[in-house]
Parts: sequence; C-alpha cells; structure tokens
Amino acid sequence: MAKLTTHERIRRMYEHKEADRVPIVDYPWSSTVERWHQQGLPEDVSYVDFFGMDRIASIHADNSPRFPENVIEETEDYVIKTSKWGATERHWKHAGGVPEFLDFQVKDRDAWLQAKEQMQPSRDRIPWDYLQTNYPKWRQEGAWVAAGFWFGFDVTHSWMVGTERVLMAMVMEPEWIADIINHYLEVDLKLFDMVWDAGYHFDEITWPDDMGYKQSQFFSLGMYRQLVKPYHQRAAEWAHAKGVKVRLHSCGDIRPFVPDLIDLGIDMLNPLEVKAGVDPIALKEQYGSELGFHGGINAVLFENDTMDEILAEMDRVIPVMKQNGGYIIGSDHSVPDSVSLKDFQQFMAKAKAVGSYE
Repeated sequence: MAKLTTHERIRRMYEHKEADRVPIVDYPWSSTVERWHQQGLPEDVSYVDFFGMDRIASIHADNSPRFPENVIEETEDYVIKTSKWGATERHWKHAGGVPEFLDFQVKDRDAWLQAKEQMQPSRDRIPWDYLQTNYPKWRQEGAWVAAGFWFGFDVTHSWMVGTERVLMAMVMEPEWIADIINHYLEVDLKLFDMVWDAGYHFDEITWPDDMGYKQSQFFSLGMYRQLVKPYHQRAAEWAHAKGVKVRLHSCGDIRPFVPDLIDLGIDMLNPLEVKAGVDPIALKEQYGSELGFHGGINAVLFENDTMDEILAEMDRVIPVMKQNGGYIIGSDHSVPDSVSLKDFQQFMAKAKAVGSYE
C-alpha cells in the first residue's frame, strides 16, 4: 500500500480497516521535551515532526468563567497562580504531570451560579486568527483535526470545584453537578457550531474525562448512567450528526463502563491505562469490532534502565491491537522525562516496524 497521510491513516482506523501502518500519537510531558531539547531536538522543530509521528491538530475554544489569572508566587522550581476556572494551582517548571490544585473559588451552588453567568458563548472565545492561519496548512499536510471539548466529571472536580467536594455532591446534590456538566457542554456545542459554520470542519471531537483510578472507578456504573452518560451521549450524537468521530480520554480502570461507552456512541477510547489494571489486549478481543483504541503501551516500563522491556511489550501488544484496524499506537498516558531522545527514537522505530501492515 502507498504511504498514507495521517488523515487517511486515522480515518481507516476508525473504519476498522488496515492502512499502510498503525498511526502513532503520543504526548510527552513538557519536562520531557525540555530534556530532548538539551539532547539535540532543535528548538524550532516540533517533536511530532522530528520523530515522524502522526499529527493531530487541535481546535480549542474557551468555555470558562474567565476568572482573573494572576501569579501569586514564583520560584526557580514552580509558579503558583489562579486560573480562569477559579482554581489556585502550583505548576512545576521542570517536572511533568498535572498541576497541584491548592484552592478553588467555586465551592458551592451559589458560587457556581455566579460562574455560570460568566460562561456564555461568544465569538471572542474562539481563536479565529489561529484558525485562519493554520487550518489550511493542516488540511494541505493531511493532518487529522480534532475539536477539543471541555466538560464532564474530570474537569469539574479537577479544575474547578475539587475532588472530594464533587464526589460528595454527586450523592448529596446531584442536580448541582448535572447542571455544571450540562452547562459546560452547552457552551461547547454552541462555540463549536460557530467554528463548524465558519467552514473550519474537524474530523473528531475529543475530551478528557478521567473516571477511574487503580483497579476501580470514582463512582458506580449507576451513578455514571445518571449523572455523566447523558452528556457524553449528547456530545456523541452532536458529533455523529456532523459525520465526525468521537474519541474519549479517560484514565484509570473504567472497564465496567465500556459497554455503556459503546452504547452511547464513543468511537475510540484512550489511554487504556495498564498500570491501573486495564488489559488492552482483552479489550480488543472483547470489543474490537465495536470500539477503537488509542494507547495501551505501559509507560511504567519507560522507567527501567534500558528500553528492552517496553520494546518487548510493544512486540506483544501491537500485533494484536492492530488487527483489522481500530488502533492508534501510544503510551498508556504520557511519555515521562525519564525517556531520553535516543530512547524515544528506539520507541518510534519499533512502533513503525511492528505497526506496519506490509
């Protein structure tokens, strides 16, 4: 088969068809990229281009309350600042991972209602200049274009309200949590309708909604069906009505939710977190004709002194996952800063070799 573009390659994966090779899409931490720059990655070259990865171009829109963003403290190692979501966050300058959430402005229903008033769809929430400059290039280069939604359990508890507070409210005040998730989504849909109507068409929608941790989920399947699934389903139906695909990012062990994800219309699941208890091969064998998969290469194995174990894992996992399409190669979360530039070159060479259909 002739060499395909990323768009052609990923489209075939969604259609559960083989391509020239399996697409490769992964996300290093900022500290990992910082290390790679020190080891020879040119400052003016993206790691995607340097390694020959597949390019997913992203369109984002701002559905936040637009709270003031201020720096509270800064040192050589970190910066503490307030976010447009009303969270106070510590961001580490030279370490990967998510920020440390220190405090939240939205702590009750009244504070939420004030924030909600500030979350109204308007054209100035869309980066029109960025789209005008980059969208033609993406299409000319054959990139896959994703609309990045922002709604659900994860972004509510992590970035705006707080984990313990949200979990308690899901039991004690479920209408409040439902209203938050619904309003986030309402603003997203209206903003991305504007994007679509302006001619900037995307190939998929995707959003982060981590619903699991190690060997378990944050809440029951029944609670998922009551408070989260209706909004996941609405987003999926909106996307499918436009003829675009749906990729959900949900960390942790969410295996009990998978049949419901298929039922509501999720087309692809990421990241298949092995260290949390997920077996990507078992998922492929059980659901591979109905659901696509992205990830599933155990990033813990990157932490070893050599690449031998992770390369062996790729030999074990990829040949099964790539059968009949429906797969994108990637780690089961992110590429940590223990991985050198040379190490990741080995990873990419193995991914292209084992992921080939020829």
